[in-house]
Amino acid sequence: MIENRKKILVVDDEVHILHVVSLKLRNAGYEVVTAQDGREALEIAQVENPDLVITDYQMPYLSGLELCRRLKQIPQTTHIPAIMLTARGFALDQNDMHELGIKICLHKPFSPREVLCVVDELMQEVTV
Repeated sequence: MIENRKKILVVDDEVHILHVVSLKLRNAGYEVVTAQDGREALEIAQVENPDLVITDYQMPYLSGLELCRRLKQIPQTTHIPAIMLTARGFALDQNDMHELGIKICLHKPFSPREVLCVVDELMQEVTV
């Protein structure tokens, strides 16, 4: 097992996106945990303490934005950065992004390679 492997929580209610993104990240050596809605993701984040959250914006129970807001309110998860996946050119307010620790928004459709490049960059920043 690789020491100091970075753990990523991937959250999306679309199973095929969850599968493709998770597979790409695992193949690149990341440890991946998944959730299919915001409420489940919030619970998992508190137990698993991931290094990064990749979340869809539109999900049942808690939106990706609300998930990030709640993570910021919990002392043990407040430090976790996020990547937001959004549909149809939806844009987030820059102030919300900064306040909630959202480092970048990727618009669907995106390529798994694009996600991996962004994750690699963010994980290097976290490590430095």
